[in-house]
Amino acid sequence: MASPGKKQFPLRVDPALWAEIERLAAQELRSVNAQAEFLLREALARRGRKVAPAAPPREHG
Repeated sequence: MASPGKKQFPLRVDPALWAEIERLAAQELRSVNAQAEFLLREALARRGRKVAPAAPPREHG
């Protein structure tokens, strides 16, 4: 199930690139989705584009 407030989109990725992202995600104890988002934020920061950190999930209760 998708996280509330997050944009969903289909993405076509080269299988070798996907496999490397999966390996990196496992090493860094992240989901593949979280790893992809981390890498995108990192790439934007290197280009001088700052993105506000993701809001922490709201607790229900």
